Amino acid sequence: MAHVTMIHGIGQKPEEAALLAVWRRALAGGPQETRIDLGAKGVSSSMVYWADVLYPAPDPNVAAHESTDELETLKSDVGHIGHAITVNGAADPEWLARLAGRLLLEDPALDEPEYSVGSASRVEERFPLPWALKQRFLAAFLRDVHHYLFNVSWTPRAGETYQVQHEIRRRFVEKIAAGAERGRPHVVVSHSMGTVIAYDCLMRVPACPTIDALVTLGSPLGIDEVQDKLTPEWTRSDGFPAQKIEGDWVNIFDRLDVVAALDPELANDFRRGGLDVIRDIHEPNNGLWRHNLRKYFEGQLFRTELRRLLKL
Repeated sequence: MAHVTMIHGIGQKPEEAALLAVWRRALAGGPQETRIDLGAKGVSSSMVYWADVLYPAPDPNVAAHESTDELETLKSDVGHIGHAITVNGAADPEWLARLAGRLLLEDPALDEPEYSVGSASRVEERFPLPWALKQRFLAAFLRDVHHYLFNVSWTPRAGETYQVQHEIRRRFVEKIAAGAERGRPHVVVSHSMGTVIAYDCLMRVPACPTIDALVTLGSPLGIDEVQDKLTPEWTRSDGFPAQKIEGDWVNIFDRLDVVAALDPELANDFRRGGLDVIRDIHEPNNGLWRHNLRKYFEGQLFRTELRRLLKL
């Protein structure tokens, strides 16, 4: 039978088994006619878990990650990120400043926004959240993306130090290899920063096994600054990891998802032999926080695609 390997995004998460259970329940919830109960379908699953590489401890509030209060999950994700990063502390300050600027921030360490009236209105449209929560989320996003792409040496807890990219790559390759042994088709479902990790490993790590299909949800892969750090293997004309993805790459986004909003469509940035082959699908979520994993998992278009890829 089929196997799904999942990989989470930024933020503090519950421990691995609990997080995988949350994701499985999210797929099995929502409208009766679209639910996907992996266990009932005989589909096995696993989680590429990397939160402990960057965050001091697992989030003990598992219930927050299943809450119908969308902001409760976000608060739990970014409430305890440990040390944030500032532009001056970055491996490449100019790179981080550009990325922060594109996310409508001058520096993730700012206490208050300083914008013109027009800019402030755009911030509110993209981030319809309390400023303190926006600040914590963006600090987590910038820190996690930077530390992975620049392979920063990081000590999340006393006595444990990781080369961030090396360690997370190792875990991804290990889980993909194990997943391939458990069933086919083997589909990778990734969210947020997890989409960057999945792409990086599939495109840039020769030891990574092949998969049958890739699903990216709320991906920042369209951002120029992210793409810049995926070279030389990535090129716009031939960036599709054809040697590792034997079937489809499906990219699902909400245009009001702040992580994906800068460039949500990936087909024109990750072509295969100059041709657009990625299936870009706009599926609007709802509410204030459109990046929420649970909302993506409840999407009818996403579930239709996942059923197709798993041959259910």
